[in-house]
Amino acid sequence: MRTGFAKRGDFLPFSRPTIRQLEIDEVVDTLRSGWITTGPKAERFEKDFAAYTGFPHALALSSATAGQHIGLIALGVKPGDEVITTPMTWASTVNMIEVARATPVFVDIHRATLQIDESRLEAAVTPRTVGIIPVHYAGAPADMDPILDVARRHGLWVFEDAAHGVGCRYKGTHVGCYDRLGVFSFHPIKNMTTAEGGVLVTQDDELARTLRALRFHGLEKQAWNRYAEGGSPQVEIVLPGFKYNFMDMQAALGIHQLASVGEFNARRRELSSLYDKLLAEVPEIEPLAIPRYDHFHTRHLYVIKVLESAGVTRDRLIAELKVRNVGTGIHFRAVHTQPYYAARYPHWVGALPVAEWVSERLCSIPLFPLMSEDDVRYVVAAIKDVLVSAGGAGAPARK
Repeated sequence: MRTGFAKRGDFLPFSRPTIRQLEIDEVVDTLRSGWITTGPKAERFEKDFAAYTGFPHALALSSATAGQHIGLIALGVKPGDEVITTPMTWASTVNMIEVARATPVFVDIHRATLQIDESRLEAAVTPRTVGIIPVHYAGAPADMDPILDVARRHGLWVFEDAAHGVGCRYKGTHVGCYDRLGVFSFHPIKNMTTAEGGVLVTQDDELARTLRALRFHGLEKQAWNRYAEGGSPQVEIVLPGFKYNFMDMQAALGIHQLASVGEFNARRRELSSLYDKLLAEVPEIEPLAIPRYDHFHTRHLYVIKVLESAGVTRDRLIAELKVRNVGTGIHFRAVHTQPYYAARYPHWVGALPVAEWVSERLCSIPLFPLMSEDDVRYVVAAIKDVLVSAGGAGAPARK
């Protein structure tokens, strides 16, 4: 029997950026200024981000993927090197290892938190290993102390994928620069956005100098330094670089988004707490667990796992929620099961059982600051209605 569920009239997306009038006004001001590419606002954003995270160098780029690419180049990754990472990440993390002609080495994850299982790192190290890329997942940090311990004992660098990590702290310190490098993303679904864009952070002065040149054609001077009043148009190429620069158009959004990210994160935490409470009554659904170590969680994503007792697969739940006007996401299908990687590295398929089990069962449900508490209640009611319709509701409660 149905539960009296009433379908909402409008579609609730999985995510929606918080764009306010002050961001719109800043973008308009940028358009009117005549300087829309890399300029004074991009420079201001970098300084603001460095101050926010506490790291001396913040280099804004066109995307986090661009940051991963030049970061691996600056770290000296070469063909034949091995880089350890997690399969539970967006493909760009592994794609850039592959682009560098290095070999990704995967370590399985914790089922509860989906963070890399640090206890398995030691066994993954070989004489060809040069570094570790941990991923701070869904707004929570990876457990950095044991990761750093393995890295230091074996002389490896650590390059943190903090795409989900703006505002996230591990034992009181902002994530992103526990070792050589960290990279953040400002894609529209993230906790703050610049439409597209990313930032590399480092404490290494020489590494920062190399990255600045790699970011923009191999120039140490950016366009703003060359064409602004008092600058010189003369250029000097110090190494072959890319065109990964960050524009003032992006910074116009980012300046105000960064100033408000604490407010955005607080709202995400409030909404997530309500989800936690309501989903505790739905034993067929297993939300992501909160890591037990000291950290500050920004609740970037609200990830659930659809258990066998639900009576529906994850894909069926997603389809049924869409019918009920609820959007969802998948974060992520384990990278090693993607067609390219499964064909290139077939030995990994079946070797990472936790990641593979989770990969078939997880989905992300709506979570963004503009949501209301009634939106959260509606999502949970919709999940319950799907389960009742499938005959899967009523399983014993989780212990």
